Amino acid sequence: MSLFSNLDLHQFIADYGYWAIALFVGLESMGLPLPGETILIIGAGYAGSRDGSLAAVILSAAAGAIIGDNLGYVIGRQFGTRLLQRYGSKIGVTPERIKLGQYLFMRYGGKVVFIGRFIAVLRFLAAFLAGTNRMPWPRFLMANAAGAILWATVVAVAAYTLGRGIHAIRGPLGLITMILAAAAVVAIFLYLRRNEAAMQAAAEKALPGPVS
Repeated sequence: MSLFSNLDLHQFIADYGYWAIALFVGLESMGLPLPGETILIIGAGYAGSRDGSLAAVILSAAAGAIIGDNLGYVIGRQFGTRLLQRYGSKIGVTPERIKLGQYLFMRYGGKVVFIGRFIAVLRFLAAFLAGTNRMPWPRFLMANAAGAILWATVVAVAAYTLGRGIHAIRGPLGLITMILAAAAVVAIFLYLRRNEAAMQAAAEKALPGPVS
């Protein structure tokens, strides 16, 4: 359940305009469970009904997403691995699995970061996970910026154009996206379970030595 109702978000937009969009999207991207996409939709619809600037809405959301994601990446880079090393064994995250995560993000992290911008759960976790798993920052930044700009543009243009009508399709689309995301997570989990030993060997070869 969200801490903010749609009425609250409308009021934030009315009071603070584009800054409210940037703030909510940025904080969500850092890892806080805030309705960043919802306030983007409301802000774009608000701009469309009052001759506001669609470009400013997109710029605010994209800037908030990029800045917030990079802060989330830094937090994950500084503290994520230490937390896993200290507490990971309690949930089955061994040093070998930590290294496997780093290896997978090294190879596929760009896709995770880019696609994660469009999936609710990954939207506020992908940056932290990228930092935790030592994804190279230049690659993270490129994937992050591309995903943030495309996501902000697609969502804002749809909301600006459809106005209130976007809520009629947002629910079914969100449900379909959640089902597909859950199916993908299950498929990845099963694949990793079946191939974990071979992939850990590949991870050790690519990243020899202790986990850092």
